[in-house]
Amino acid sequence: MSKINQIFEHVENQRFSSTIEKAKDFHRGSQKSKIFDKEVKSLKDYLILVTVDAKNYQKTAIDIVRSLVNEDGTPGVYVTLNKPYDIMQRILENNSIDTRLIIFIDAASRTEAKKVGNCLYIGSAEKLSDMSVAMDQAIKAIPTAEKFLIFDSLNTLAIFNKQATVARFAHFLTGKIREWKVKGIIITLERETEQALLDELTQFSDARIDMGGEA
Repeated sequence: MSKINQIFEHVENQRFSSTIEKAKDFHRGSQKSKIFDKEVKSLKDYLILVTVDAKNYQKTAIDIVRSLVNEDGTPGVYVTLNKPYDIMQRILENNSIDTRLIIFIDAASRTEAKKVGNCLYIGSAEKLSDMSVAMDQAIKAIPTAEKFLIFDSLNTLAIFNKQATVARFAHFLTGKIREWKVKGIIITLERETEQALLDELTQFSDARIDMGGEA
């Protein structure tokens, strides 16, 4: 068994059962987000490509998590390649988002592979195999039928990996999102993502949401 499997094989799911119910009661009646339309919100599982510019990037990520966690009480997995776990958690909590419903996968922090609290540290965005294992185990650790996976962000992979590798991983990820039957959201900076890859992912997705904002 690989080191990454040994570290992540004991991801616990017991804590989600009671937390999910409490969160649903607490957030019932929250102000509704407009980031997802009614057609998307009605789907049990889906794959959405969210393209964004740098100016609107953080707000978009927050709005997506708020829609899933605060409004729907849905637990899930947040894969962060841009900001370390502690910073991402603080940003979400400062926006009144219940991070107890989220398992974080941190590929931004340069550290050894380890599990701390509700975060699985990968150590680098180059470790795509470890990232894949972590996502699979984190998704399986959540006991509810409805769950989400947010991948933040696709363009960051290109900083650490060759474009061909990024394309292969993107195709792998879209396939796994379908296999897991989750609400899957892939975020990417439009101007920093190859157009050919954007076009392919748009075809694979149930919807593409452009949050580019004003120029």
